Amino acid sequence: MKTIQELRQVLHFSDLSSLSISSVAPIFSVAAAGPAMAQSAGVDVPIAIVLIAIPFMLCSWIFLSLNQHFPNAGGSYHWSRRILGQNYSNFQAWIVLMAYFWSIPPILLPAAQFTLSALGIAATPLNSLLLAGFWAIFAVWVLLKGATITARVTQIFLAIEVLSVVFMAVIGYSHWGHAVAGAGSFSFSHIHWAGVVVCMVVAATVVDGWEIDTYAAEESHKPRLTPGWGGVVGASSVVAYYLLIWPLLLHQVPLHSLQQSTNSLTLWSAHVAPAFVPWMRIAVISSTAGSLWLTTFILSRALFAMGRDRTMPRIFMQLNETRAPHWAIVVPIFLAISVVSLQLFFPSTRSLFNLVLSAAGFFLVAEFLIDGLNMAYFLSLGRHRWHPHEDGKWSPHRHWVLFFASIVVVFGLSAVELLFLYYGPLDIAPGIDTTVLVFLVAGVCYVSYLRWRRHAHQGTFIFETAEERGGL
Repeated sequence: MKTIQELRQVLHFSDLSSLSISSVAPIFSVAAAGPAMAQSAGVDVPIAIVLIAIPFMLCSWIFLSLNQHFPNAGGSYHWSRRILGQNYSNFQAWIVLMAYFWSIPPILLPAAQFTLSALGIAATPLNSLLLAGFWAIFAVWVLLKGATITARVTQIFLAIEVLSVVFMAVIGYSHWGHAVAGAGSFSFSHIHWAGVVVCMVVAATVVDGWEIDTYAAEESHKPRLTPGWGGVVGASSVVAYYLLIWPLLLHQVPLHSLQQSTNSLTLWSAHVAPAFVPWMRIAVISSTAGSLWLTTFILSRALFAMGRDRTMPRIFMQLNETRAPHWAIVVPIFLAISVVSLQLFFPSTRSLFNLVLSAAGFFLVAEFLIDGLNMAYFLSLGRHRWHPHEDGKWSPHRHWVLFFASIVVVFGLSAVELLFLYYGPLDIAPGIDTTVLVFLVAGVCYVSYLRWRRHAHQGTFIFETAEERGGL
């Protein structure tokens, strides 16, 4: 059997926090998803954000606890393996792959279009593909340089994003004044709850990314301490960002203009601070680019762990000289560029890919839902819930608050998923529910295939720190 290469433990808490905040990409998320959220909920968007933030904030604490028990580059996929077994874990592997791979093309294409818009160049299929290719190559370069360089480049791009949010808050709230004509008015007695529900479904696809430090656990200096805390910081930051930005958008931009825009933040800047438009465009591009390589980072570490366990081909566990899983980085980006190429040059495929790409939101939420199930089982019936004390006696974990949080997450996100399937065909794309069901059936087939080839020594890699190995 080949010796398993190890990732380098080089990331500090500041690195993990930066990765988590930047991976959420609040500027990109508001710019790209803002119009759809405004169309659904209008002035009630902040209500939808608060409601969907509750289960995601609880998830961040669940991730923190599971990281402390089972640090692993596979993250959610590995926790399922340790708590509920291989078959369940193999299905979650499919969920993770669908969630993160189908999230990459919807970042690549806007990255190209935002860049072309900033350069004042009309978007055509050819130049859109060339710009998408540029950002794909840049993302691959960053990731292949290893975790340290990835963190440093991310921090540079994050600084631009944070400065933009601060400037937006200072300018926006210092010019608060009366609402512009057509901005609409908020009232607790006239909340459009149907629109809020749809907006929650859309917002669920952008209130994520903070979990990246889970997949960077093996590259952390303190694998059993810092991973998970970065996620808590990231999840808290994104909620603060959104609740800071959205009141400005809804108060200072006509609602109908916001609903029809392609870049809500550039639109806001054009209304409130026209001289700030070029900088805002740079901020949106920086946020989009960071989201691209960090989403790929998550997928690459998950593929690395799956290759190590032989859930996926072992080629994905190969590391380059900087200890980056190069095939797990290059293959997803190449496939994502292929998807973008088909979208751009073959119009007949666009409706199909729009359905598939929209389904990524369902699988992103499903990942957190399954993690809630993992925690609920772990704290109630799981065989790993027992731990020894100094007196040699064994007793169960009694994290009642986390157990309650996991139950809230399970029921809350289950409701979001059902609402996604109900409202999706009406407000997202016709046939989205069928597309999701097809992928779920494909996941069952994937699990059945892995059961059939179990003789190929599919296993479970247990990560241990150098200190723990030294103590054996």
